[in-house]
Amino acid sequence: MDVIILTSNIPNDHKTMNRATPIVLRNNNNQLELLAFKHPNGRSQLVKGKLNKGESLEAACVRELEEESGIQAQVVRHLGVWDSNFKKQVWGFCLMHYEGSQPDYWDHETKDDGGHIFSFFWQPLNTPLNDSWNEVYTNAFQYIKKALAK
Repeated sequence: MDVIILTSNIPNDHKTMNRATPIVLRNNNNQLELLAFKHPNGRSQLVKGKLNKGESLEAACVRELEEESGIQAQVVRHLGVWDSNFKKQVWGFCLMHYEGSQPDYWDHETKDDGGHIFSFFWQPLNTPLNDSWNEVYTNAFQYIKKALAK
């Protein structure tokens, strides 16, 4: 399983963004997979969180990924900004790189919001999402696929 590494300059203007979305990919048997998790509410999601006041998108992506999954990673490149049309959330995406490998499935206990256990898995990029994904995350998934194809 290889990690895909792409390089690009990361823009500094993130004035409209209020959510950070770190994107972690792996190549498993020649198939790209995206890190995702099942929330305790039963819905599948991507790692995403609020940008703190004065925090860069890149720093927020590193922080959110570690807080929600336990993975320590660095930003490889910016993948763009997307207006979710949901609760005034504007998501910034960064492709991340980490050393080592992760299992196919694992649980991670978060410390924020009173603590949750997130069940992580790898979602193949070219497999349709199942019904456990809500519309916002389904649309984000489509945005990510397009951004990665550029």
